Amino acid sequence: MSKSPPLPKFGSPLPAAQPSDEAIDLLWRRRSTPADFLNGPGPDGDTLGAILTIAARAPDHRRVVPFRFVLFEGEARGQFGDILAAEFEKDNPDASASRVECERSRFLRAPIVVAVISSPNSEHKTPVWEQSLTAGAVCQNMLIAASAFGFAAQWISEWYAYHEGVLAQLGLTPEEKIAGYIYIGAAKEDPKERARPELDNIVTRYP
Repeated sequence: MSKSPPLPKFGSPLPAAQPSDEAIDLLWRRRSTPADFLNGPGPDGDTLGAILTIAARAPDHRRVVPFRFVLFEGEARGQFGDILAAEFEKDNPDASASRVECERSRFLRAPIVVAVISSPNSEHKTPVWEQSLTAGAVCQNMLIAASAFGFAAQWISEWYAYHEGVLAQLGLTPEEKIAGYIYIGAAKEDPKERARPELDNIVTRYP
């Protein structure tokens, strides 16, 4: 993959549209790769930085920047897995040892896991709902960027995106939520196409 181009300077003119058959093909075929299908290698530091930079170029009304990232790499994945296992076992004292170990290994499924934190400013005049949508757009941007750099990825939440004990360990404030965990790596096998919405079922024309 070629090096990322330099970032545009603040205030510089940008094209309003950038026709690209490659981009259309990527979006047309976009498919998440289940985390269980992932392994190494993952993106190197420069590539991960580029993926995060692209992710952050999401629509953001009044530039609130209502999101942040927590990265899990290397041994940190297992360390966080110990937290998941402890919290799961606390809530499920009758769980089998194999089930607890399954929870412990969650973040070992991919070489890079990015927690996208929805971090809205409730005092800002931009509605919190719009700020939450920005965090979702960041997740989608990250999936597209990872694919464009040649990596497979999945955006998932699972129980530990909502567990108070886990969120406390991550240092989330009461206003913050996990928009998703993005698992990034190489695919052990290609995913199969899934059913997609029929436009006739989701499109109406006003009035």
